[in-house]
Amino acid sequence: MASSPSPTSIASGVALTAGVHLPQAGPAASGDNLARAAVHAEDLGFAGAWLSDHLVVQQGADYPPSAYQYEALVSMTWVAAATRRIELGLSVIVLPMRPPVVTAKMLSSIDLLSGGRTIVGVAGGYLEAEFDTLGVPFAERGPRTDEALQMMRTLWTEDPVTGEFPVHGVRFANMRMKPQPSRHIPIWVGGHAPPALRRAIRSGDGWHGILRGTSGLPADLVEQLEKLRAERPERDFVLSVRAMWDGLEDDHDGILRCIEHLQALGVTHIVGEPRQRTLDDYLRSAEQLAALFRRAGATMTA
Repeated sequence: MASSPSPTSIASGVALTAGVHLPQAGPAASGDNLARAAVHAEDLGFAGAWLSDHLVVQQGADYPPSAYQYEALVSMTWVAAATRRIELGLSVIVLPMRPPVVTAKMLSSIDLLSGGRTIVGVAGGYLEAEFDTLGVPFAERGPRTDEALQMMRTLWTEDPVTGEFPVHGVRFANMRMKPQPSRHIPIWVGGHAPPALRRAIRSGDGWHGILRGTSGLPADLVEQLEKLRAERPERDFVLSVRAMWDGLEDDHDGILRCIEHLQALGVTHIVGEPRQRTLDDYLRSAEQLAALFRRAGATMTA
């Protein structure tokens, strides 16, 4: 068994926090189950409850594993109403597929109504068929993501707004979007491709990646984390990983070793993702993950 790392061993000097992905898709997904799982996560002491974003899924696609998935921002609002403390994270919203003004308004409203609990993970997306279905040019997803981030921050911080955003064909002329957020909403940029890493370094409050399996960290993930931490060494820049770990099915010692390695690379936040397809099994898996994070020295609450 791996030794339990100390939070002081993290390269950034910031203690690790842990979140859990909610049963938003597949057989376990329902309004009652989302709320129960979020309250359970809050009771277990998880820092955050996390949701993902796909609007349409092509039949036969390898991932995501289910086309039965509740919309991310609606689900976030539902979970916000059921909880009181836990952070509400997006892992991740596919930003270029959505109208930036509408998205900014919705996220601002959710953050205010929840008492400032949102973490907005964003990415450029990768499923070309999903973009085609929505009528959004797949080849423009990079510039659209960059401009959407700029538009959202502008709408959240300036009043009124005047400006041109040519990629989206949007023009602001003394436009107002109230209420604005009462705080700086953190944006964690997701993705492993070089443009995504550059976007995180340039525009993000953090980076949010993915880890599959418990046998160790892939060499490319190690390289990416080292680059990100070298470019953004400040304590408040978050390195976050969504780990597809199941507390009932996966090797606990392997999970502990991965956590230790991630901490040594400067990761300060990990989201565990149970695979269970019934609510009872999901809740038991989340309990096991919470126990593992505590054994690894994580500070469970934010």
